[in-house]
Amino acid sequence: MMRWAACELHTHTFHSDGKQTLLELAKAAKSLGFDSIALTDHNTMTGLQGRESIEAETDLTIIPGMEWTTFYGHMVTIGMDAFVDWRAKGIGDIHQGIAEIHAQGGVAGMAHPFRIGSPICTGCFWEYEISNWNEIDYIEVWSGTFPSIKKDNLRAYQLWTDKLNEGYRIAATSGRDWHFQVETEDPISVTYLGLEAGEDSLRSQAVKAISQGRISVTIGPLITMEIEKANESYKLGDLIPLDHTLPAAEQAVSQAHIHVDFSVRSGIWEIADQDFTLLLTGNTGIVSEQKIRFVDAAYSFAINRSDLIWARAELWGTVRGARVLIAFTNAIYFEVKQ
Repeated sequence: MMRWAACELHTHTFHSDGKQTLLELAKAAKSLGFDSIALTDHNTMTGLQGRESIEAETDLTIIPGMEWTTFYGHMVTIGMDAFVDWRAKGIGDIHQGIAEIHAQGGVAGMAHPFRIGSPICTGCFWEYEISNWNEIDYIEVWSGTFPSIKKDNLRAYQLWTDKLNEGYRIAATSGRDWHFQVETEDPISVTYLGLEAGEDSLRSQAVKAISQGRISVTIGPLITMEIEKANESYKLGDLIPLDHTLPAAEQAVSQAHIHVDFSVRSGIWEIADQDFTLLLTGNTGIVSEQKIRFVDAAYSFAINRSDLIWARAELWGTVRGARVLIAFTNAIYFEVKQ
């Protein structure tokens, strides 16, 4: 049985350029309904001191991490067992760094890849050369508060979509890039990680969820999706295999089941009741759409596209007068005939 944990995967304390202690960060995250945060200070893991006692005090899981902060880009790394040296990595050496992160049990993602760079934010714009996109665990497609209206995030979301269209299986996350305690009326994004039941720590389960793409991102309700085909159910991040015993017409038939949960983090976020648009999208564009209201419900979409290589759910609505993407799932993939 899978459960969904509300996570914030990009945070900072005064151990780098933040203006908050880890305890202040943890208490604020708990008050916003988060189950877990990843501490990702710039180029250091010293901010994790006292983590166990703070976890006990706040009932919040703190996942170790670090944001590689260089002249060629920022890379958020999560779940490592130990510090991985970020220095001496040139513009063509990022794959060596990713391999070292993986060797320590962690995952690595592109942070805010299209944020403005020098001289405003040196290194914030991604310039590392990527020779193998299969080694990138995830892209932070939403950064900051009210992320779905920011132009740099729109570019990051399109980059993710382009790579899915090219056949890569890359996850997408959000990150507030949380540096200090401040009240905000802006919508705050949440990265929900799908955790499997078991005895593993939440840290281990979170790393596994990111690497497998069991992720849903939102500034409001939680949306999840499964695809049913030939009496088998496939979750986010899964690859639906071809059945070579069936004719091509039957290969294309499946059902997407999308659940929208408006009750999560009740009272913490506010979006007006309205006509939302729930989309099933993929490499072919919009596969199907349905108007929905502010109510917890499950929706089913028939899929009859033999040329799909991936599909995801998106929820669109109006926030502060703008029609924006409110929530999206990561992809479910379809095996294609070679």
